[in-house]
Amino acid sequence: MPRFLHTADWQMGRTYSRFETEDSAALSEARYQAIERLAALATEHQCDAVLVAGDVFDAQTVSDRTIRRVFNATQGFSGPWVMLPGNHDAALAESVWTRAKRLDAVPENVHLALKSGTTPLPEQGLAVLAAPLTQRHTYGDLTQPFEQMTTPPGLLRIGLAHGSVQGVLPDDIDSTNPIAPDRTETANLDYLALGDWHGLKEINERTWYSGTPEPERFRNNEAGYVLVVDIEEPGAAPRVTPHETARYRWHQWRETLSVASDLDELIQRINQLPEASVLDLKLNGTLTLAGEQKLTEALSIAEARFRSVTCDRSGLQLEPTDDDIAALQADGYLGEVVQELRQSQQETDNSEGAEIARDALAILAGLLTSKDPEAAR
Repeated sequence: MPRFLHTADWQMGRTYSRFETEDSAALSEARYQAIERLAALATEHQCDAVLVAGDVFDAQTVSDRTIRRVFNATQGFSGPWVMLPGNHDAALAESVWTRAKRLDAVPENVHLALKSGTTPLPEQGLAVLAAPLTQRHTYGDLTQPFEQMTTPPGLLRIGLAHGSVQGVLPDDIDSTNPIAPDRTETANLDYLALGDWHGLKEINERTWYSGTPEPERFRNNEAGYVLVVDIEEPGAAPRVTPHETARYRWHQWRETLSVASDLDELIQRINQLPEASVLDLKLNGTLTLAGEQKLTEALSIAEARFRSVTCDRSGLQLEPTDDDIAALQADGYLGEVVQELRQSQQETDNSEGAEIARDALAILAGLLTSKDPEAAR
C-alpha cells in the first residue's frame, strides 16, 4: 500500500524583524529543524515519498547558505522527494531553483517539478502530477491540465499544486492562483496535495492542505503539522493522518481587563502555556496600580520562560484606588500629581497623550513603591 508524506509552505529564509535578534534567530532555526523532523517522520513511518506542495523558499533572493541548508536538512529521508515551486519561489527563467542547480545542492533523490507534467515513481506506486507556478500570480487554474495527463496503469494519481481552492478559503486570499474544488473528480486524482494555505485544512477526503510544518505568524489555523497519507490502491479512499511538527506555538490574545479577577485569570492562562510559546498580548480596559505591578511581574517571569513575549498596554488606563494612593503614601504635592495623571488619562483628546499619562503614572508608582517596599505588600 503506497504511503507518502504531504508537506508545504516551508518558507525557508523567512526573517522575523519584529522580534529581538535572539528570538528571530531561534524562530528561523526552528524551520530547519522542522524539515529534519518531517524527514525523520517519513523514515519512521516507512513512507514511500515526500511531496512538498510549494513555497519551499520564502523568496527568490535567499542566500546560497540557505539553499544548501534546506537540502542538507532532507538527508534524514533517503526516498524520493518531489518539490513544487509556489508563489514565493516560482519557477522563473532565473530563480532560486536554477541557483540550487548551479550550486549542485540538489540531491539525486530530490525531484524538482519545475514544469507542468508528471513525475512517475513506479517503485513507490505513485505518479505525481505537478502544477508549478512559473510566476508569482496567475488567474487561470494550473491544475486543469491534470485532466489530460496520462499516467501508467496501477500507479496512484497524486496531484501537487499551490494555490487557493475557489469558494472555500477566505475571500481575501481567493483571487489568484485558483484551483477548482472538484479537481480530484474531473482529473481522476486519488489525492490532491495542496500548499498556500498555511494551516491544516481538509477540503474533501481527497483534497488537503497540509499547512506549514512550523508556525510563523499569529493565526489560529492549525499550523505546525504534516500529513501521512495511505491509499491502498487506485480509487480507494485515502487515510490521512496529521502529525505535529511545530517547535513553537504562537498565541495572540486580545483581552479587556475590568476587574481584579480578569487579571488573575489572564495570568493563570499565561502560566499554563508551554515554554515553547510565542505570545503577543494587547490589553484594554482599566487596572489598579497594584494590578499594574502584578501584571509587570507576571510578564517579567513569562519573558524568561517563553521564546518571546510582547505586550501592548496602550489601551489600558490606570485607575488608582484609594488604597493604592494610601499605600504609596503620596501626600501633598505627590498626591496632587497622581490625581492629575489619573485625570489626564480620561480627559486627553488623543491616545498618545493618554498613553503618556498612563506610563508616567506607572513610573511614579514604581518609584514610590521602590522607596517603600512595604507599600507593595
